[in-house]
Amino acid sequence: MKVYRFTVYLYLIFGLFFVYDTINKYINGDENYILSLVFAVLAIFMFYFRLRSIKKIEERQNNNK
Repeated sequence: MKVYRFTVYLYLIFGLFFVYDTINKYINGDENYILSLVFAVLAIFMFYFRLRSIKKIEERQNNNK
């Protein structure tokens, strides 16, 4: 279960990277900043979704013991 905890935070790191990329592209006037924004929102959503699902799995394992 430790590996799943690590991969959750990779989603957060990618989300923060894409937020930075979105801001950088928007300031420089690049029109493709929307794609980076979509990836940022998706990565942050996946972070919360995976974190919630891991907590549910751990609770289910603790209840079965």
